[in-house]
Amino acid sequence: MKVRKHISLARRLPVLGIVAGALLTTGLLPGAVPAAAASTSVGGGTGSGFLGGLSIVSKVASTVPALGKGVPGNGDVNPYGVAVVPASTGKLVAGDVLVSNFNDAANNQGTGVTITEVSPAGKVSVFANLGSQVKGPVGLTTALSVFRNGDVFVGSLPTTNGKAQTATAGAIYVISSAGKVIETIRGGDINGPWDMTAYDGGNSGDLFVANVLNGTVAANGKDVAKGTVVRVALNFSVSPPRVSQEVVIGNGLDEATNATALVLGPTGVALAPNGTLYVADTVANRVAAIPNARLRATSDGSGRSVSTGQFLKAPLGLTLAPNGDILTVNGNDGEITETTPQGQQVNWIFLDTAGSPRGAGTLFGLAVQPGNKGIYFVDDGENQLNLFR
Repeated sequence: MKVRKHISLARRLPVLGIVAGALLTTGLLPGAVPAAAASTSVGGGTGSGFLGGLSIVSKVASTVPALGKGVPGNGDVNPYGVAVVPASTGKLVAGDVLVSNFNDAANNQGTGVTITEVSPAGKVSVFANLGSQVKGPVGLTTALSVFRNGDVFVGSLPTTNGKAQTATAGAIYVISSAGKVIETIRGGDINGPWDMTAYDGGNSGDLFVANVLNGTVAANGKDVAKGTVVRVALNFSVSPPRVSQEVVIGNGLDEATNATALVLGPTGVALAPNGTLYVADTVANRVAAIPNARLRATSDGSGRSVSTGQFLKAPLGLTLAPNGDILTVNGNDGEITETTPQGQQVNWIFLDTAGSPRGAGTLFGLAVQPGNKGIYFVDDGENQLNLFR
């Protein structure tokens, strides 16, 4: 088990006091524990929305890959990215969950090389091991997307020793449904790809990539407003897919290196049906919105602030609920927050209460379970995939 991290932010905004509900232990399935009840603070959770119907956190499986002794990737920890497989092809099975690992077995950040595949029943296999395919360190980030044709895109922010001072720009690796690296997207506006979402249009598609290394390492821990969001347009009529365009659609977002989290900056991204891209602006404790994300030819700067502070405490992973609300998980505690597109925070629920501060540094990637029944999320304090239902 890795040491839990507390992400400290110099610009952290004041937040309301939180009183966690009691944990109930009766009537649960084996291995399941209830999430803490919504906060009873002033302006507390309404119990409505998508999260209002969920109450149980259960372990799906460990995300630590078990490979042969001495094989790169054996024992990787720090699960970051989460993506649900949309269609069966090759090694990929529809409904399975892919999880990317950021650390190696020695817990050095920016050195993990494996993507595990987890079935809803908890069966675990290694989908891809980049340690045997890519030279040098890898460090697979929260940036993870799967297309219907079986192509998997994963971001890399590598270090040589687990320290921010050795972090380099990294790349986006394109992996076939057989688990083989078939293309590398690097350079240009790709600089520390930290998280990602995608639009799948069949013969064409788009990646929306949050980048956190634009001047960050040189600033040596100081906040710099240089984080970006890049749209990467893809042509799938050829194999491997070809990048047809890169456009910076967001910039000026806060970022900084961090002793425990390696780097902080724009993280979770999700594309709404109306074309708005939502961004978890981690350092500023806010959710931002970039309109017309698929078509815009210029940057919208740091975007419009949808919601700031309150129960947003270093938001990292971000996805959209079936009702269109914005779901974020915090770096500074173990809460998930549901925010309407109009900016009202309607639910805040503890998914993890272990450690002090409770759940700090454990939550990263998340995704809606097929059938809209719950939320898959990783707990990197326990190195496992969980389901909130």
